[in-house]
Amino acid sequence: MKSRHLAVLYVGKAKNLRQRVKQYFVKGGDGRSMIPRLVSQVESIDVVVVNSEKEALLLENHLIKKHKPKYNALLKDDKSYIALKLTKDLWPRIDIVRYKGRPKADGSYFGPFTSAGSARKTLDLLQKLFPMRQCSDAEFARRTRPCILYDMKRCIAPCIAKCTQEEYSALVVRSKKFLQGRNKEIVKELYEEMEAYAERLEFEKAGNILETIRHIEKTMEKQAVDKPLGLDVDVLGIFREGDEVVLVQMFIRNGTLTGTRHYNFSKILEDDRDLLRSFILQHYELLEELPHEILVPEEMEEAVWIEELLSENKPRKVVVHHPKKGEKLALMHMAKINAETTFRKEKDAHLLRERMLLTLQEHFRLTRYPRRIECFDVSNISGTGAVATMVAFTEGVKDSKRYRKYKIREAYSFNDYDAMHEVLKRRFKKGEETCDLPDLLIVDGGKGHLNIALKVMKELNLITVDLIGLAKEEGRHDKGMTAEQVFLVGAKDPIILKKNSPILFLLQQIRDEAHRTAIAFQRGTRSRALLSSELDTVIGIGPAKKKSLLRHFGSIKAIKDASAEELIAVKGISKKDAEKIKNMLM
Repeated sequence: MKSRHLAVLYVGKAKNLRQRVKQYFVKGGDGRSMIPRLVSQVESIDVVVVNSEKEALLLENHLIKKHKPKYNALLKDDKSYIALKLTKDLWPRIDIVRYKGRPKADGSYFGPFTSAGSARKTLDLLQKLFPMRQCSDAEFARRTRPCILYDMKRCIAPCIAKCTQEEYSALVVRSKKFLQGRNKEIVKELYEEMEAYAERLEFEKAGNILETIRHIEKTMEKQAVDKPLGLDVDVLGIFREGDEVVLVQMFIRNGTLTGTRHYNFSKILEDDRDLLRSFILQHYELLEELPHEILVPEEMEEAVWIEELLSENKPRKVVVHHPKKGEKLALMHMAKINAETTFRKEKDAHLLRERMLLTLQEHFRLTRYPRRIECFDVSNISGTGAVATMVAFTEGVKDSKRYRKYKIREAYSFNDYDAMHEVLKRRFKKGEETCDLPDLLIVDGGKGHLNIALKVMKELNLITVDLIGLAKEEGRHDKGMTAEQVFLVGAKDPIILKKNSPILFLLQQIRDEAHRTAIAFQRGTRSRALLSSELDTVIGIGPAKKKSLLRHFGSIKAIKDASAEELIAVKGISKKDAEKIKNMLM
């Protein structure tokens, strides 16, 4: 369905398209409030006929991701999750990582874990059972003798060839099987290996393997107590109220509940079945490891085709199942309760934020509801390298996509007022051109900084943005008790907020976030300049080669000390490059 401007509003599929389309245009529809809204915008409908339901699923999924229609559920996930990642190096290692949305294609991910603590315990056990390397790539390349982990039997030292590629690969494969819950398979392999060593009278190696077997068997005993299913299962639950939907995903790994995620959808046209289908295809399509089963709260006609699409070229086949009794049905109820609880909690949190913003508007006599708030901060070190950052909060929540960074171009680095004037003018001049202005601007500083902001507004003839200044009360530096002053336009004296004021908490959160980003940007700019200054003098060494060199050697000093042969060993560095580096950095 397309709008007058040919923007795609909605993508859907059906065996009987005539009946499906008709239901949207019949008076009264099916009662969903968003349908009249959609119908009023539809100008044309394009139809594509395909040969099978499987092709229809593929096409629908592709078009939703391509066009991002307003009334379809598009999977967006900006929360970070904790997982273990097995890297794709020649000598892989396992790290604890945080990721947002879908995992990257730079390794195999296992998780998510409920906490960093549980991930750390699993990693510690893995390092005892399968002693793979723990060092960084740069450290691995530089090492000339084994580290203490070798003596502790926590690493078999591939860095100095204390093991073969085959021996190390065996550890990698077993680590992966362990994380996949294939412990019985590992134990069987280890018993065979232990017996082979014993027959060759290599009793020390056989003893080490027996110790590993006992560790794994102890872990298996503990897991058997917790297992309700004994499988890897994802359980999906949905709660819907009005135009708002929450979908909860529960993770059962090796039969134990390891964590949950939730996804919010607003003003989408799909019913629960359509939403589930769209979510499953978008979420699981790119995952390397699939669960054995995906439990869903609705019977799905396309389940067979979805299973076939997801399982293609995957080591494990997945089953999409709607349970009707037993433990699996109990898990479905649990997922639904979690979805409703999450919905209520987020709705309550939204109402609290809304109430706080209304109080902020009333307390500071703002001309408009402060839906979007922006805050600026300037940072420099000893008057040099001045930078500024802008942070944005929408509906009282961080809106990091709107954050901006500024390098001071014209103002003197040591003059905060000039720097603030420059960045505010740059931001609001562009904002006026693009009709992208905040409702409230907070400047970090006292009356002087507020006057600078007011001057910029007058120069640009802006009257639609409210202004306040936020500064610590003079003479108060006692930790946790520093009072805050709020300066308003046209008011002689500042307002002193009570230390337990919820408005104060929000303003401090915004100001501290601006301060944090400004300092981080300033330090990053300064360190990059220091690191790259000498390499920048070498003609022919661009950003990519510079990055490879620093990643491989770790420092400018190490690059200087490296031989021409060691430099050539770095990916992308030619013999000619190595000669230039040696000549310029000597």
